[in-house]
Amino acid sequence: MAFFKSRSASSSRRSSSVSLKPQPPNSEIFTSPPPGCVPKTRPTYTSEQQAQIEELRKYAFSLLLPESDPYHPWEKRFLSDPGCAPRYMRASKWKLDNAKERIKGTLEWRRDYKPELIHESDVSPEAETGKIILNGFDVDGRPILYMRPGRENQKTSPRQIRHLIFHLERAIDFMPPNVETVVIIVDYASATSQSNPSITTARQVLNILQNHYVERMGRAIVVNMPWWVNAFFTAITPFLDPVTKDKMRFNPKLPELVPVSQLDAEFGGENNFVFDHDIYWKTLVEYCHLAPDGGRLDKHGNPCIPPLGNGARAAFEDGADSTSADSTLDQRSTTTIDADQRSDSQETVNGTAFEVAASSAVPASDERVVDHYQLHSSMRDLSMDGTARPEGKHAESSPVNDTRSTSTFIYEYAFQSISIEEVPIVPTTQGPPAGPVVFDHPPTEEERLQAEALTRSAQQ
Repeated sequence: MAFFKSRSASSSRRSSSVSLKPQPPNSEIFTSPPPGCVPKTRPTYTSEQQAQIEELRKYAFSLLLPESDPYHPWEKRFLSDPGCAPRYMRASKWKLDNAKERIKGTLEWRRDYKPELIHESDVSPEAETGKIILNGFDVDGRPILYMRPGRENQKTSPRQIRHLIFHLERAIDFMPPNVETVVIIVDYASATSQSNPSITTARQVLNILQNHYVERMGRAIVVNMPWWVNAFFTAITPFLDPVTKDKMRFNPKLPELVPVSQLDAEFGGENNFVFDHDIYWKTLVEYCHLAPDGGRLDKHGNPCIPPLGNGARAAFEDGADSTSADSTLDQRSTTTIDADQRSDSQETVNGTAFEVAASSAVPASDERVVDHYQLHSSMRDLSMDGTARPEGKHAESSPVNDTRSTSTFIYEYAFQSISIEEVPIVPTTQGPPAGPVVFDHPPTEEERLQAEALTRSAQQ
């Protein structure tokens, strides 16, 4: 796919006080972070937490659709992501029953919505003005989604939410190895109260993000915020999880958070990006290997189901295709946390211990702490139904000496029963999910009353 090149840059973060000279105008988007922009932290788990993660994984696979269901291979792909179960445990603050309830709810939502199979042709009209753009990475290697309500070009409809979900799925495709979260920058320049999403739409989006893309938001940034937006955020605050609130920043110095080489010039960066829908959309489709029917195409143009967890480049550009179980990126898939939650040594977030990753070396051995990679290696010894594999199955390799990539492991064990003939075209279900307001935390009486009032208002 020679249409676009992997744009990267060597420049790192700079102070916002530095006088920058924007580069010539361009319409290419960055598909990889600058060198050195990688996660600075990773979690470690106690043996008790490891056992909870494995129990949740077994439970989730017990809910897996039968192989006769067209969506079965995509659901298996989602559950086979090594970071899936740990994310739900962390989001549930290590309450196993809550994690089971949440992952069950996500599976039900995904079966109805089929987010990874949204047709690009369906949502392309929503993208014509660039109101949502995936471009660049922050200092921790997280892809950035720019949202500009002032560029709204369509009437309110379910397709607007599908357009956002489509971009979230593409952001996951853009995530390099070891990255699990995305940065969202909401720019209210030129926005009006009429172009801003309604409370009802915002509530639907929050419900999806907080309940079905758990632990996927690394940071949410709001810039150029007009006075009337305060009322909007006041209205949606009852629906925000406290952890989500902590990740929000208002009018920060963006050159301190995003490498200036990849930051838009209008925010103090060097990237003089000019949006061109045709170039932008073609880049997304080709880089993520999207098929017209919503599926994926390998490097030979054949339908395939790539592994999830190391990004599109690891899944496709290094050799994965529909007839081979091999992908090539020899990276360990680890979980990261928000950069604002770092410490010089270790701290606890939602009951998870996080160590600053000063290098790529495996942490020192500790009986009580299990490294994320070792956790994945122990998961490898479970069959898809959660039962132990026969002894000696992995006698030739160990968690430390195993030279296979994470993607190879996923193909080898999670997809061993999938053939391309088993994956027919699956149409995308129309419309957003419906239902009552869902809190990610026990609501206070004030929050409950506000939610009821907003619900009544939305129904009128």
